[in-house]
Amino acid sequence: MSLLELDGVKVHFPVKKGIFFDRTVGHVYAVDGVSLKVEAGQTYGLVGESGCGKTTLGRAVLRLVDVTDGEVVFDGTDLAKLPDEEMRRFRRRLQMVFQDPLGSLNPRQNVESILAEGMAAHGIGKDQAERREKIKEILAKVGLPANALSRYPHEFSGGQRQRIGIARALVLEPDVIICDEPVSALDVSVQAQVINLLEELQESLGLTYLVIAHDLAVVRHISDVIGVMYLGGLVEEAPSDVLYEGPKHPYTKALMSAVPVPDPEIEDRRERILLQGDLPSPANPPAGCRFHTRCPWAQDKCAVERPALTDLGDGHKVACHYAREIDEGTVVQTRSTGIDAVVATEAVASKEAAVSETVTDPASAAVAVPAPRPAADGAVPAADADASGEAPAEAAASGSGDDAGDTGAEGPEGSEAGGTAEVAVTEEAVAEKPAIEEPAAEKPAADEPVAKGQAKEASESA
Repeated sequence: MSLLELDGVKVHFPVKKGIFFDRTVGHVYAVDGVSLKVEAGQTYGLVGESGCGKTTLGRAVLRLVDVTDGEVVFDGTDLAKLPDEEMRRFRRRLQMVFQDPLGSLNPRQNVESILAEGMAAHGIGKDQAERREKIKEILAKVGLPANALSRYPHEFSGGQRQRIGIARALVLEPDVIICDEPVSALDVSVQAQVINLLEELQESLGLTYLVIAHDLAVVRHISDVIGVMYLGGLVEEAPSDVLYEGPKHPYTKALMSAVPVPDPEIEDRRERILLQGDLPSPANPPAGCRFHTRCPWAQDKCAVERPALTDLGDGHKVACHYAREIDEGTVVQTRSTGIDAVVATEAVASKEAAVSETVTDPASAAVAVPAPRPAADGAVPAADADASGEAPAEAAASGSGDDAGDTGAEGPEGSEAGGTAEVAVTEEAVAEKPAIEEPAAEKPAADEPVAKGQAKEASESA
């Protein structure tokens, strides 16, 4: 029998509504039917995108959150059905290293107080002196000096605080340690130190790890078996090397394609699978296969029937109706996996092309300008007036009835016909008449008095 075995574990959080009377109007299906086994001395890696239920599953093993349904069997005992007092005693054998090292440590307690608290609760050590010696041994194993006993969490770096969290778990001499993102908040160099420390402790103390992480490279380095979660369920499980060499589930294929390859030639040639849409809400998961709304090979059966985790051989388990067919290439692809799956469509592409052609050759286009209608009293037409009600200088100078033809109209007959004539303004015409291209309303405020003065002088000279 495996040391830790989960069978159909479900964790559902009720969604309540109401002011005076709470009514349950739905549930958040954080974990929905996960089954896995962890052998003694093994490292089981759990990966998946944010919101898939990894951390909730780890907390459910420790009963930090209530298990809605299923079994959590540890060394032959179902933890999901244990009374609280018995579960408290079992927690000595099950410990957790949390993601945020500073948030998981009490800032009002020094290191000795933090580590001795759990020892006193479980009756480890006869007195304080014996506990202190035990704590010094553990601190030496995690690479911290003995003088750290009297210091507080804020006096340490991020990597040192994570070592304190590991030491807190080790002082109780557990069998299983659940590591929830143990290195995600640390620098790359410090990550390597903590990972190497966990491996050394596993070899010397015979520990069993359940490692929850986002970094696929870290999981591959430290894990013996890897499970991939999506929207509360396990979609694939296999030994580490087997999973990375040949992923079977479409979601795992997309995850692995996102891992950068240090060889630039291979990186340029390999296929990048881009998924359409976002992760559905766990409060309203899709029917059938949870991944069918984003799967590039989704079929009609996927929207109706939820696939079970099936062993394809050599311990490689996949929850997909068409895993073999996809691997053989006999299933028709129903969604694109290229860049057009995310950003591009034919309509957007054609529109952008039309805009780019217009911008590249602005002089070839003719600008249609309505013909001005000269007034009998020599006033400037409203179309030539700027937003402030003042006429440009050129329009005021040509405002007399005798010079009406200079405005570009075809004569009094054209203006009496309604002024509907249009004039094609070429690049040279635009250069000769800057008032049409840049009306006075667009000039800075400081230039307005000058323009008004020029208009007055031109009007008097006319």
